[in-house]
Amino acid sequence: MQVKLEKRHTIDASVETAWKVLRDVKVVAECMPGASITEQTGDDQYKGVVSVRVGPVQTSFGGTIDVTSIDEAAHTLALSAKGKDKSGSSSATMQLTASVSAAEGGGCELVGNSEIRVMGKMANFGARMINGVADQLIGQFLDTFSTTVLAAGEGAAAANAASKLTEQPKELNALALAWALVADFFRRLFGSTKET
Repeated sequence: MQVKLEKRHTIDASVETAWKVLRDVKVVAECMPGASITEQTGDDQYKGVVSVRVGPVQTSFGGTIDVTSIDEAAHTLALSAKGKDKSGSSSATMQLTASVSAAEGGGCELVGNSEIRVMGKMANFGARMINGVADQLIGQFLDTFSTTVLAAGEGAAAANAASKLTEQPKELNALALAWALVADFFRRLFGSTKET
């Protein structure tokens, strides 16, 4: 199963500050709840893990990340990631291109394009479920990434952002994501009923 996503997010910070954060793969990994880099195996090659909790059950996915290209002038990077769960019943690959550019009206804009392929048991959830979960994950990532960029700045806003970072979720709660998907389904259902 294949999922393609494009996301744009405006951040009240300079392009240079956002690029410095985006350029650091270890920091970017920490912006995703439950994800961490466990080892750097080459100049632009890493091993990492993502932990997922569903109620009282916790599982983890191990994998590799390769930074395939970096364009310092265009503030763009591309990476390739792949991983599988501990049981080997599910696996996934991802191709991601991300860039930072000046936004209209000030600040900067983060643009990300990703292609995710899911195989095994996880693929049985279906495209709608995987799209919804991916959307929730990206939302959590963007919130934490923005806060990390702001914390890298100066002044009171940076201090407030640094304080907020300590409140970010430390693990991925799949049950909470599933509930958000159910709520979103009903919002769309009743929203479409009102329009007809």
